[in-house]
Amino acid sequence: MMETIDISIESLLLGLFLMAIPVYYLWRYKTGLVHGTLTALARMVIQLFLVGLYLKYLFIWDNPWLNAAWVVIMVYVATETALTRTKLKRSLMMIPIMVGFVVGAVVVGFYFLGVVLHLDNVFSVQYFIPIFGILMGNMLGVSVIALNTFYSHLRRESTFYYYMLGNGATVTEAVSPFVKQALLRAFSPAIANMAVMGLVALPGTMIGQILGGSTPDVAIKYQMMIIVITISASMLSIAVTLNLVRRVAFDVDGCIKNVMREKTRANKSKI
Repeated sequence: MMETIDISIESLLLGLFLMAIPVYYLWRYKTGLVHGTLTALARMVIQLFLVGLYLKYLFIWDNPWLNAAWVVIMVYVATETALTRTKLKRSLMMIPIMVGFVVGAVVVGFYFLGVVLHLDNVFSVQYFIPIFGILMGNMLGVSVIALNTFYSHLRRESTFYYYMLGNGATVTEAVSPFVKQALLRAFSPAIANMAVMGLVALPGTMIGQILGGSTPDVAIKYQMMIIVITISASMLSIAVTLNLVRRVAFDVDGCIKNVMREKTRANKSKI
């Protein structure tokens, strides 16, 4: 197999220039997204360069404690991001979300590294960091969608929830329809993509491995497993999170606590 072609800084700048296409149309149709897009692009470039610099030494040192510390940082950042995007109270929801991330990543991640790949050292930086990074990214996206859906439906249909409680249902039984909606919304796209994987488009992980020098048959097997472990970890993560949510977001009588952050004074004045 041929070696991967490196991308020089000059070539990278030429590649980034392609972002002029979406920026132009966002500006032309006055979407208000130009500033956000350019800011996001700048943050992405800076963050990836800094992470790349850190990972360079992480790969050189290959220290299990440093590798584990990096995953802890990813869990914390993912939890903070989920809280920001869902606007849920940190005091109530931080522990359920963080525990969900940890359980999903640890159970599925170590199963894949130890049982499927048969690694002697599951903390090997070559596999440990990329696998846990993929799992955390997917769990974050699923958690944000699932939690937003769960609480938006619960607030909108609270009368039905209390009707279920009044007719003898437990909190677990009364929230089951809302959990169902959250799972449908969060996992339907992933399941639909899995059904057409390889037919509609070649997935990113597979393309990356082929560009990196892997043979197509090896890349295909890794892609299959990446899809399986990301969906499995995301499902386990949100199941744990929602189970813990039922313990902290409802009082002893089953009444729904206020889990949303209060609007700032500035936002209130605008209203």
